[in-house]
Amino acid sequence: MSQPHTDAIRVLVVDDQRVVREGLSMLLGLIDGLEVVGAADDGEQALALVAGTDPDVVLMDLNMPRLDGTEATRRLAVTHPHLPVVVLTTYTDDERVFSALQAGARGYLTKDAGAQEIEAAVRSAARGKAHLDPDVQRRLLDLLTSGTSFGVPPSGDVPSRTEGTGPDGPAPDGLTRREVDVVRHIAAGHSNAEIAAALFVSEATVKTHINHIFAKTGVRDRAQLVGYAFRTGLAAPHPG
Repeated sequence: MSQPHTDAIRVLVVDDQRVVREGLSMLLGLIDGLEVVGAADDGEQALALVAGTDPDVVLMDLNMPRLDGTEATRRLAVTHPHLPVVVLTTYTDDERVFSALQAGARGYLTKDAGAQEIEAAVRSAARGKAHLDPDVQRRLLDLLTSGTSFGVPPSGDVPSRTEGTGPDGPAPDGLTRREVDVVRHIAAGHSNAEIAAALFVSEATVKTHINHIFAKTGVRDRAQLVGYAFRTGLAAPHPG
């Protein structure tokens, strides 16, 4: 077990899933030179804890109830402009990536990152440097090279866990915008690899989305999900 260090990097962990929050806290607590000073289960609690714990870095999830990670990052950039935020999430789609970076995040990792990469991101952020997931960095460079505009709405808003984007309003069963995208791809007969390529995410992330979709909708397999997509209007049969 590591010994206390007066110069340790103080980290605040923010994630709405208890198992992830506790796992990250335990992992970081075992790394020499890092100290977990608090853990919050949403953005509101994170804002409240920052004042009392005085962290050097905030490790922030994005999809959380009450106040999501993007908005919490945006508020911290105003109230604590020198406090770096490293996003740790399952998502790598353009909208969430660019919204988080525009909000002020100095790092962006996916939850399949290893302990060494998380440690590196925290240390880089504490030194005032950026640290991005390799896939995110590649996507940024591709867009900059091609001159394509970033896919972020002007307001920078990202849907919360209970928001979706059905054709006529909120998606059914609390599906998020990205989950709706995955449902539509599945209804079109696309494989996980094809969906991953289309959404610029890993196949592991696609599988995570699908598991969340199954849990929310109550379907048991892809065939049932296709029926669900047409029944709810998330997908429509091709004409002709």
